[in-house]
Amino acid sequence: MDDDPVATNPQLYSVVFENERVRVLEYRDEPGAESTPHRHPDSVMVTLSDFDRRLSSGVRAVDVAMAAGQARWLPAQAHAGTNIGSTETHVIFVELKEPGPAAPPEDEPLGPR
Repeated sequence: MDDDPVATNPQLYSVVFENERVRVLEYRDEPGAESTPHRHPDSVMVTLSDFDRRLSSGVRAVDVAMAAGQARWLPAQAHAGTNIGSTETHVIFVELKEPGPAAPPEDEPLGPR
């Protein structure tokens, strides 16, 4: 199964730039929208709107509130998401293509840091 967010959720994710070192994705959704499970490599996330989301992976879930104009590190992870707020989610992801460290432990927190 393909776990690339552009393949699993093409209505939400689009590629806005790509070269041999990075891929830049734009993500947009409306309140109540849900993404199917997908995987992100190590990335930098830039928020373009205020939003509230629930990220889940297996039995774990975390609610995340983000303000517009933030840049955060997003370590490699697999998750699904739900817009649990009253505003659109609008985010840019700069995905790194270089190999990262070994896979994080299962108890690694979900979401941005």
